[in-house]
Amino acid sequence: MEISLAPKIEARLSKIASEAGKDPSQVVQELVADYLDHDEWFKREVEKGLASLDGGKFVSHEEVGRKIERILRP
Repeated sequence: MEISLAPKIEARLSKIASEAGKDPSQVVQELVADYLDHDEWFKREVEKGLASLDGGKFVSHEEVGRKIERILRP
């Protein structure tokens, strides 16, 4: 697979890769793998949250406010 990058992005990528002692293609592969892992994790977490809602497990807006208040003002 080949991708085209805008010159400014390519320059930034080259700089980051050089500083890390890596080839730019290696940095891109790592970034894409991290993105895909995060995307899969996020979707799983959303599904778990939706399942909790379907099961009647949720926290009201007011309760969230109270919890935040307790954290901010112990």
